[in-house]
Amino acid sequence: MNEQTPPEPTPAPPPPPPAGKLKPSRKASKASKRAGHPLIVAGSAIFTLLMVAIIIGGGALWVGKARYDAPGPLPEDTAVIVPGEYGLMDIADLLVKQGVIADKWVFVGAALGSRASGKLKAGEYEFTKGESTREVLSAIVAGRVIEHNITIPEGLTSEQIVARLMDAPELSGAVRQIPREGSLLPETYKITRGTTREDMLRRMARAQQAALKEIWAKRNPEMPLKSPEDLVILASIVEKETGVSHERPQVAAVFVNRLNKKMRLQSDPTIIYGLVRGKGRLDRPLTKADINTPTPFNTYTIAGLPPGPIGNPGRASLEAVANPAETQDLYFVADGTGGHAFAETLAAHNKNVANWRKIERDKKVDPSSAPAGTAGHTGATPDID
Repeated sequence: MNEQTPPEPTPAPPPPPPAGKLKPSRKASKASKRAGHPLIVAGSAIFTLLMVAIIIGGGALWVGKARYDAPGPLPEDTAVIVPGEYGLMDIADLLVKQGVIADKWVFVGAALGSRASGKLKAGEYEFTKGESTREVLSAIVAGRVIEHNITIPEGLTSEQIVARLMDAPELSGAVRQIPREGSLLPETYKITRGTTREDMLRRMARAQQAALKEIWAKRNPEMPLKSPEDLVILASIVEKETGVSHERPQVAAVFVNRLNKKMRLQSDPTIIYGLVRGKGRLDRPLTKADINTPTPFNTYTIAGLPPGPIGNPGRASLEAVANPAETQDLYFVADGTGGHAFAETLAAHNKNVANWRKIERDKKVDPSSAPAGTAGHTGATPDID
């Protein structure tokens, strides 16, 4: 009998896991490992910080905008000068010091945020009561500086005009040279603080050139004047002879009529200018010796126009000479009312002179107290000592 070897027993399968316990999958294991990766942890932290920063920044921005638009601390209108060498931080400090704004950093942040830090302009500003930081920044960026009026009266010599500019506190700098007589246009100019006196003189010269060009182009073609310079010379005499605006064309007509008749102009202001030149005033009455003293400007001793202007005439006098009144008058003298009495003949003029002398005696008028040109005796030498 043959014996066979019995087969080996099959191993029993492992017991199932207890109820409630599951075998972890490979996917879950991999996800867990990724979640714990240092980069993931760092990224999550950064994201959280960013969200916190956004929330805080948004709140700060809201607060800053509220302060930016809120009324400022100024209790009353105030002028502040922003120097040209100041930068953003300097300007912010200045505004806080002057009480214009309450928060330096709101101003700085707004200027940087709006890319306006390089657009701030120097100058003198007037900030109104309670003006907000937004309005303050806008004014400085736009350069809305204070404008001042500089008034130069008609008839002043160039030396007198320079003296007035030197006395103007809004202007700066020195004047290297007195401008040529008659080259400046007297009027009211708007300027900003810090404008140099040289710039002011250049502006006045440009204004005179523009006005003269315009007026010369519209002149009466029958005028006995050869050039714009002649017009300025005669206008400077008219300017000195009368301060009454409506008289200028009539005074101009007297001189034009005299030039046409080859008569000497015999204007008292030309005597004075010949004696004092740029100073403008004699500060004493004219004498017979003054009248008879020859100077290049004394129109009692020279024929025709003097060699140059005796002051800086205004636009009205330039226009009066370019288009004088149509009269036959050859003489005028003060009439005691601030104006003049005009005459076509010497006999009529002498009567007007006698009337003026009576007024002087009755009122005890000191001829030296009258403005230059208002007591002229054109066409007849007055009885003076």
